[in-house]
Amino acid sequence: MQREDAIVNELCVDAVFTGSKPFYKETAQRWLYRKPNLIWKLVILVALGIGGMYICISGVDKRVAYYREMISLTANNEIWTKGPCSKVNVAEMFSLHYFRESRLKRDECGCKPTNYFVILSMQRSGSGWFEALLNSHPNISSHGEIFSVERRRKSVTTMIPTLSTVYNLDWVSSASKNHCVTAVGLKWMLNQGVMEYKSEIAAYLKKNSISIIFLFRRNLVRRYISILANSFDQVAKQINGRHFAHVHSEEEAKVLAAYKPVVNLTFLIPYLKRVEEIIVDAQDSFKEIRHMTVYYEDLVSNQKKELRRVQKFLGVKPTQLNSQHVKVHTQPLQEQINNWKELEEFLKGTRYEIFLRGKDYG
Repeated sequence: MQREDAIVNELCVDAVFTGSKPFYKETAQRWLYRKPNLIWKLVILVALGIGGMYICISGVDKRVAYYREMISLTANNEIWTKGPCSKVNVAEMFSLHYFRESRLKRDECGCKPTNYFVILSMQRSGSGWFEALLNSHPNISSHGEIFSVERRRKSVTTMIPTLSTVYNLDWVSSASKNHCVTAVGLKWMLNQGVMEYKSEIAAYLKKNSISIIFLFRRNLVRRYISILANSFDQVAKQINGRHFAHVHSEEEAKVLAAYKPVVNLTFLIPYLKRVEEIIVDAQDSFKEIRHMTVYYEDLVSNQKKELRRVQKFLGVKPTQLNSQHVKVHTQPLQEQINNWKELEEFLKGTRYEIFLRGKDYG
């Protein structure tokens, strides 16, 4: 006992000289405050739990109210869930589109949803061939380059009604398959107003659950040669006095392939850079929308795989797709250009040199 008293006195003396509280007193004070701290922790924990439950419940209520509002609108628009399609998943209604039988007779496809899509591409990237392949599917309608007509792309106020006509299945063309269409869309070149009004178009596509297929060409030099050859034929009209952007026979392809353009070296690199900028801008502007990217070279080298991927993306049953298009430029690149040696030397050491080397495709 005396030893314990001595230790306590020694601690008190040290506290006097150091200006601190005795150890046993600090320990006692900690025990005094421990119980209130636990109570506050419990209060905070309960408050957080109640707040979390409130947020969760309010979120569910808003979602249910949103679904009810959308379902209530089905009587006034093209979406419907009555009759044989009454088992439609409500969540699917916001990405798929169902049409009322009273408005459009779709025979055995009446209960199948219609997926909306748009092909965003650039001239001489294989879009004509690609769209012809899609249209060989019995359930796909792609209505072509409808915004090549200038008055349709005059402003966004003319574009939106045109798009709505297509997606309401009211657009009539050789690609129309309204009786059993499960994927409907169009081809839209990036220089036909879509980038000029990209914010408004992106909002429209997102609001109407319209998917995008980006179709580009990796080899920009080959694309440029194709543009030059096509521009020449627009003036020369080499086949029976008529211009053909696409041909359907080997003989016609040989006629068009005979022309070898001279590449303007001063203009080439700025042009290639600008094309790259446009592609990046398009992909960035529409990145929030459901999309996929297809490259022309992949279509050529592995057509079956790429087309199966596209059909799965469009929600249609994969099948063998065919086209009557015949490829024009099949020769090595050096046999297609009049000033090949100058071009080869000009691009040497640049990042575009790779377009002159290796396999043409793959």
